[in-house]
Formats: sequence, structure tokens, C-alpha cells
Amino acid sequence: MPGFSDVLGNDMIKEYFERTLANGQISHAYILTGEAGMGRKTLAKAFAMTLLCEEKGEDPCGKCHSCRQFLSDNHPDVIYVHHEKDSIGVDDIREQINNTVQIKPYSSAYKIYIVDEAEKMTVQAQNALLKTLEEPPSYVVIFLLTTRADAFLPTILSRCITLKLKPLYDGIIREYLIDELSVDKSEADICTAFARGNLGKAISLASSQEFAALRRVVLALLKNVRTMDIAQMQDMLKQWKENKLDIEECLDFMQLWYRDVLMFKATQDTTGFIFKDEYRYIKEAAEKSSFHGIEEILEAIEKAKKRLDANVNFELTMELMLLTIKEN
Repeated sequence: MPGFSDVLGNDMIKEYFERTLANGQISHAYILTGEAGMGRKTLAKAFAMTLLCEEKGEDPCGKCHSCRQFLSDNHPDVIYVHHEKDSIGVDDIREQINNTVQIKPYSSAYKIYIVDEAEKMTVQAQNALLKTLEEPPSYVVIFLLTTRADAFLPTILSRCITLKLKPLYDGIIREYLIDELSVDKSEADICTAFARGNLGKAISLASSQEFAALRRVVLALLKNVRTMDIAQMQDMLKQWKENKLDIEECLDFMQLWYRDVLMFKATQDTTGFIFKDEYRYIKEAAEKSSFHGIEEILEAIEKAKKRLDANVNFELTMELMLLTIKEN
């Protein structure tokens, strides 16, 4: 059930919504912004469900008629604005919002519109929405869920309350993966590191066969790169390309690996390790590389990312990076 108590992290936003509900100062429009998977829709639904709940508590009761309708996606006063194209056009906004706002709520004190992927609104669509935002009926509440608040016109931003979701602490994500999803501890460490505070991404990675395959391939490279010759490297890169591996994630993976190598070389401590199960290989890499060498490797990986972003030849970029790793 999407209540505030079920939302991990983002305590400041939850507390803001709870205060808003307590004092009855409900705004007509909110922008929830943050990466996909960070809980924008969950927070919006928690607030909406609580706002409509017949018990009027700090969390939705989950039992009243309104809550049951909400949970079954069948609440007459909750409208999820949808679109069938790559953008949200002016007709979408006019037909689904502007033309219906004057119709009063059927069974509640509020009528709630939830616009997901709101950054996809065209300029014309935003200008159409602006007409409703300028003089909204008192019962209307609009949620704009977005990964990019900077995609909105200043006039839209000025008429909405913007709430920015922040990354969760690694410990919260790791604990959730282990306790709620029964993810192995070592796998939870890797997924948490990759997620960078995004619970949705961590959950997705933990269940992704593609990510598991990527891990196996990149680990095989990292363990054997020192003994590989140019032909073997070229063959491996060819396989990566043919298998359509996410190269950016491969490079992220390599950076995390050499972060562990650098940490172990500096402290001889494994407490903060991401790759705890690979201690023997991390230790060996740390012993065979100097501090300067590890820093050069990390710089080479970062340089490879930038070159690939600039569309520099894939094979050449990756070969140069692997040679730097091999030499250091």
C-alpha cells in the first residue's frame, strides 16, 4: 500500500506532505523531480491516497471505500494523464486535464491529476496547462512527475511547488535488498554501489540477467587482463560489441573494482569493499600496482568514457584503456 510509512528515505518530502495534510494547506500543483526509480510516483500516490482517505489520518487507512478504489486503480477522482506518442501534446493536456477540471469530484473533496514523464510535455502543451494552473478550481491538485524539472517553462515552475527527491543512503538500499528481496550480501553490495542511491535501479539490477552476465564478463577481464595479449583483447571487445553489453556500465564496474584495489593498497582493510568475494584478486592487483599506477588506470577509464561519449572509435578507445591497465 503506497502510504508514507512504506516510502524509504526522502524524509523531508514526507514530513512536508504530512505537515501539509495536518494544516490543510494543499497546493494546487506539485512537481516531483528525481531520477527514474527514486520513488516519485510512490510519493505522489501516497499523498494522493492520504488526501482522499475517509479517515483523514497521517497515512491512508487502506480499508475505506476511497482507499479500496485507489488501490484498485479505479478511483473516479484520480486521473492518470497518459500519452501514446514520444511527447505529451497539447491535445493530451486539453482533453485529459483542461476539459475536465470544471467537473467537480465525484466522491471526494479533491480531484487529482498525475502526469508521469511530464518533461515530455511540448511547449504548446505546457502553455495549455498554464491556463489551468493560473486559475485552478479549489479542489484540483496536479502532480507533475519528472526526471528534468529544467524542461518546464519558468511560468510553470513559478506556479508549482517543486520537491526534489534525493538519493538514499547505501545502507538503506543494501538492507532492503537483503531483508526484503533475499539478495545475497555480496550481490547486494554490488547492486547498491551501482545504484548510487536509487532504490528502483538497485532492485532492477538485482533481478537483471543482463547485469549478472555483464558482471561475469567484466570480472573475467579484470582477473586476467595482465596476461592477455592484444589479439585476446580485440577478440574480447568484439564479443562485448556483438553481445551488446552496456559499455558505460562495464566501465562503471571497472572503476568500482579499482576503487577497491586503491582502498586496499592504502589501508589493507576490506571493511568498505564492494567486491568482498574477490578479495584474493583485489589483493593481488594491489600488490602488483603502485599508487600512481592505480590512479593512471582510473584516469584511463574516465578518459575512455569521455571519448566514447564523443563518438571516438570504440575499439581504439577500449584498446588504449586496456593497455594502460595492463601496463600498470
